[in-house]
Amino acid sequence: MTTDAPRLIRSSRLLDGVEDRIRAEFNAPPPPEQALDTAALLELAHAYQPFAVLVTHTAPLKGADVDALPQSVRLVATVSVGLDHLDVPALLARNIAVSNTPDVLTDCNADLTIMLILAASRRAAEYYTLMKAGWGHTLGMGEMLGHRVTGKRLGIVGMGRIGQAVAKRARGFDMSILYHNRRRLDPAEEAGATYFDTLEDMLPHCDILSLHMPGSPTAPPLINARTLGLLPRGSVLVNAARGSLIDEDALIAALRSGQLFAAGLDVFRNEPNPNPALLSLPNLFMTPHVGSATLETRTAMGMLALDNVSALAAGRPLPSGVSA
Repeated sequence: MTTDAPRLIRSSRLLDGVEDRIRAEFNAPPPPEQALDTAALLELAHAYQPFAVLVTHTAPLKGADVDALPQSVRLVATVSVGLDHLDVPALLARNIAVSNTPDVLTDCNADLTIMLILAASRRAAEYYTLMKAGWGHTLGMGEMLGHRVTGKRLGIVGMGRIGQAVAKRARGFDMSILYHNRRRLDPAEEAGATYFDTLEDMLPHCDILSLHMPGSPTAPPLINARTLGLLPRGSVLVNAARGSLIDEDALIAALRSGQLFAAGLDVFRNEPNPNPALLSLPNLFMTPHVGSATLETRTAMGMLALDNVSALAAGRPLPSGVSA
């Protein structure tokens, strides 16, 4: 690689195809053996004086961390859609551009949501536990029954790219689509879905509720004891968005009381060490924040991050820049 190629560092090793491109098109140190935390990333940044810094959630840049970045840094490119780990206003105030990786993970997140819906409704966690224990007896006609997904009413909170992709898949199960969003979609985007201006109006009509909106650790949970109480008894809740959207104590109570038949979660308030009370619930199907965890999607995310580096270095608009 020529010496005038853009200089970059990354907080973690990326997929092979992405690393191949880094070696071919950029000046960069070898990938780290283990994901760097913020302190290690800043130390590397001062040693290498990069034009761009590629990060994931393992190396948050907030407050004083932003101030500590060297003057050479012109772009922080996160290999994620979420920006919770970045102080975007502080970065932009330092004239450091910010980019993320939307769109390329829409399909995989929607696929995982459907998996959570099916697994929660059909008691997949309980069936798997039974089989791992050796099974041992034939199930009776009324034993360990799940809920049919086909034909149910699916409520979607947040009808953006992922929410619409979930709705598209759910229509394959003849589900009725209800949604609550900050704005009503145009008829082509709605594709027959029913809009509710308030979440409270929609909840009583949902057999299954799926969350697809940003979260904030400082905001009160959207789903709490009151909103869970508005759902029909025996409904199913799915969250592949952000753990901060749910009051987990209220969720635990609803799963224990039967207000919720089951839930499917890919995200938690305390990651990677979720509340032990959640782990003990038989009617909770869980995955470890893996919505984008496919070879195709993680490669595409890394490539998009590099596209942003190349664009800024060449004076072109960022393909997926983030504004304040």
